Amino acid sequence: MEALSFKLSGKTACFKKPDVNVHVYFTYNNIHKPALLGLIGAVIGLDGYTQLFYKNKRSKSTYDGYPEFYEKLHHLKVSITPLTSSGSFSKKIQVFNNSVGYASKEVGGNLIVREQWLENPSWQIMILKDDSESYKKIEKYMLESKAVYIPYLGKNDHPAQISEVDILKLTDPVHNYIDSLFVKNFSTLDGYEKEDEIPYVFQEIAPISLQKKYHFYEYATLIFTNFELKNIPDNTYEYNGKNYSFI
Repeated sequence: MEALSFKLSGKTACFKKPDVNVHVYFTYNNIHKPALLGLIGAVIGLDGYTQLFYKNKRSKSTYDGYPEFYEKLHHLKVSITPLTSSGSFSKKIQVFNNSVGYASKEVGGNLIVREQWLENPSWQIMILKDDSESYKKIEKYMLESKAVYIPYLGKNDHPAQISEVDILKLTDPVHNYIDSLFVKNFSTLDGYEKEDEIPYVFQEIAPISLQKKYHFYEYATLIFTNFELKNIPDNTYEYNGKNYSFI
């Protein structure tokens, strides 16, 4: 089994939570699968939500199918590993003005925006190899450091850096620890943490897919921990002594 691996990083990032829209916009702690597929789609030149909106507007259909990037890439299995000791990145609230004139009904049309941004986030990303034309194109563009559109981390205020691109050979798991984010498959943790490490458990409810009709996020509880597990999730593979779960 092989996987395309690369480091994804940036000075800042914001993966906005859709369920909060008053006073402050909050961010997920890690890039989630739909956002990652959007970034990969930008690299190989696939259309996104904006193009789908105008396509549906012409056909007078409000929601007609997935955006192109999701339609062509949602089958991919991806692994996301936060490059931090606990799975959590520093965050700060940023305050800025949106003064385009139609942003607010207040006098002057100025909207004061407050957003929570991740600071210096970085992840190791793996994409499990398959026989699809989409994967082949992704591998080619990544290895040749090419991109059709500029990839960013959540929005275009946060340009993404892609580095350390490589093809890795994976094997079956060799132990019961997982070194990436994985979908929670237990009710309690009763194993031991890795030897000579401070124990940690990071947990977040985050998007893993899109609902087709209205493009709502579909969620799962994601875990990042150094505790041993009783049951390893499916689609988990080993590289260089570490196990990576693919979602």
